[in-house]
Amino acid sequence: MPHANHPSADPLGKRLQASLPCARADRLAPTAQLPLAGRLALATRLAGAAALTAVALAGTCLFAGPAHAAPPADAASLAQAPGYYRQVIGSLRVTALFDGVVPLGRNLIVGMTPKQIDAQLFQRYVPETPAGMQTAVNAYLVEHDGRLTLVDAGTAKCFGDALGHVVENLRLAGFKPEQVDDILVTHAHPDHLCGVLDDKGAIAFPNATLWLPRADDAFVRDPEAEKHAPEAFKGIFGLARKVIEPWQTAGKLKLFGAGDALPAGVSLVASPGHTPGHSSYLFDGGKDAKLLVWGDVVHYHAVQFATPEASFEVDADRARAIDSRRKLMATATREGWWVAGAHLPFPGLGHVRGENKNYAWVPAEYSPLPAGK
Repeated sequence: MPHANHPSADPLGKRLQASLPCARADRLAPTAQLPLAGRLALATRLAGAAALTAVALAGTCLFAGPAHAAPPADAASLAQAPGYYRQVIGSLRVTALFDGVVPLGRNLIVGMTPKQIDAQLFQRYVPETPAGMQTAVNAYLVEHDGRLTLVDAGTAKCFGDALGHVVENLRLAGFKPEQVDDILVTHAHPDHLCGVLDDKGAIAFPNATLWLPRADDAFVRDPEAEKHAPEAFKGIFGLARKVIEPWQTAGKLKLFGAGDALPAGVSLVASPGHTPGHSSYLFDGGKDAKLLVWGDVVHYHAVQFATPEASFEVDADRARAIDSRRKLMATATREGWWVAGAHLPFPGLGHVRGENKNYAWVPAEYSPLPAGK
């Protein structure tokens, strides 16, 4: 006959182990080792813990050792999250679309010494390789006034396979290229314009109208401007002309300038300098709900907010680019506008605030969408 303190003589212990299929016997002390009063108290507590028992019976192992998930078979096959982000701004529904990243070297920053640039970037932790600092390429789909307007269209394959994901991410966000009504291009550079064509050179958004600043259309057709462009960037002129041509042939190209009407709910905010016709767009979502999509006003976010006088080597007119940058930053700060930037870290949505007589970027917080939006 088993001793009174042997586990096999402990019916309460047996019942507890039987009720926990994944319990390890070495983790359950025999209840017979408890005095009678202790066993009665434990039995009462167990009887009153029906929910705990139900969880245990469902397979939750409350007494088991730590579980270890198996590593993925091929970690290299893991992908980043889809490249889109939604933001509601008043009556506007904005979807940021990630095209990819491009490296921009410190040597392309003009108006600062290398020592000043290093100091500005100290502890800013911008990802950087020998090719340059990681720079996002973003586009924005805005739902407003019953229309779908895309601001900029990314690179398609103009810059290789590392970019060109706008249409892919637009689809992942639940839209189709056929649904886009208007494409507002901030300027005629390939990382904003090439995506209006698909990989075969056909119009990628068949029901859309392409809106292009008239001054930029003239700029990319000007042989003198092409001749005097930095050598590494001469190719953008021919690329732009090639992309524009199918839209012009199809009668889907609209050139505009100051005073011309844009799609309903959108206002032109001229911001020349990076290119002669560089344009930003202000969307009106109601009281305290305006969105400024400003294209290439900023390329180096870790430098140009704090030092707006820093220019980009490719700026066609650096003095005008600086003036546009200062004016837009000041207005966005004063008015509390939302800002979307083509080369701000994805999703590139947020606000500008004043700091030390200059400015700082305040990125949007990741947020759930309001109910019904």
